[in-house]
Amino acid sequence: MTDHELFARPALSERVWLLRALRGETIGGVLLLIAAVIAIAWANSPWGDAYTDLGNVTIGPAALGLDLNLSTWAADALLAVFFFVAGLELKHEFTHGTLSRPAQAAVPIAAAIGGMAIPAVIFTIIVATGDPSGLRGWAVPMATDIAFALAVLAVVGRGLPIALRAFLLTLAVVDDLGAITIIAIFYSKGFSPGFFALAIVLLAAYWLLQRRRVRSPWIYVPLVIVTWWAVYMSGIHATVAGVALALLTRSSTDPGESESPVDRLQRMLLPWSAGLCVPLFAFFAAGVDLRSTGLIEPLTSPVAIGVLAGLIVGKPLGVIATAWIVARFTRASLNPAIGWRDILAVGILAGIGFTVALLITELAYSSSPGQLDAAKVAVFSASVASALLASAVLLSRNRHYRRVALVEEADVDGDGIPDVYQREVPGDPGSPPPGTD
Repeated sequence: MTDHELFARPALSERVWLLRALRGETIGGVLLLIAAVIAIAWANSPWGDAYTDLGNVTIGPAALGLDLNLSTWAADALLAVFFFVAGLELKHEFTHGTLSRPAQAAVPIAAAIGGMAIPAVIFTIIVATGDPSGLRGWAVPMATDIAFALAVLAVVGRGLPIALRAFLLTLAVVDDLGAITIIAIFYSKGFSPGFFALAIVLLAAYWLLQRRRVRSPWIYVPLVIVTWWAVYMSGIHATVAGVALALLTRSSTDPGESESPVDRLQRMLLPWSAGLCVPLFAFFAAGVDLRSTGLIEPLTSPVAIGVLAGLIVGKPLGVIATAWIVARFTRASLNPAIGWRDILAVGILAGIGFTVALLITELAYSSSPGQLDAAKVAVFSASVASALLASAVLLSRNRHYRRVALVEEADVDGDGIPDVYQREVPGDPGSPPPGTD
């Protein structure tokens, strides 16, 4: 393997980390889908008003400006945990994973940027010509939902090479960073310099504690909660606090430590994020009441068409086009076990933009119920369509993936380490030749 081979097999230590992260996200994706289906069914049942009333239940101390309804708590607090975990994964990738090596980082970063830019352009063109009042949602089709995508892989793409799974995870994590940056810049309201300054001071304190190797949760938990509150009160969306704290977390391993704080926190919090926080957010965000309009009417609006086109067409186009351009520009070779059809499948999977897309939808159209419902229906419909299209491509390659897995997963000596990692000669003579099916 050379630094100029695209989608090379990850190092053994990175493989272990990736499999753990992917396993947790996959389980979370299943729970996410269950929560979304329950929400949609409830919202459109004879008891749909009770679903709406539940989301509007207000709790929290008014003196601190936190008398929020349950839907807002889910978007601002629970998703802050999700973005904290995403930030930890990004920090790991920057320091130990694919993004730590410039030659290999170029493709996923470029693919993520292309996968955000092209959908936004497509959405803007469609909505500008049909309903300019909906342009505030230009960022809705930019997001990728890694949990939903991995749930699809668990059903139809179990044999997908780990290098491509790593690419999808890295793509989604960089995508999340782009989304949270856009949220911070374009979807914040009522900026308060005083609270923003307080948040900066608290983030600096967190960084200093990390540098001093302080580990007590009795210090960190109150500090993190107050930091989240300061960011929320500053007018910047509170989920930004999650990414900021994660990127300030130490990723190096000291003598005597089995894992860094980044990896330890990611391992501890991923089950909570994927298994509780994201499904609860999906439950409160996905329930669109279609009893009066039906399904077709919302999907005919320019906003919905823009979201559909952005996710179903723009995402795979942006991902595969930028990946191919970078490969040509850098003269990088493709892993012999992987073809461009496989990259296309990952690009289509990236069109599954559920969790973060729903969050941006809530922020963009909070004052326009019609556009809000249309965008939500489009996000869900586009995600399902992308899942079905990706499934068709993946199923057509399953025989090839099974042959690759026989080589990549073989453990003849039974020591728990795939034999491809124990060969003395670099390379992988057992890999299928290029172009095989």
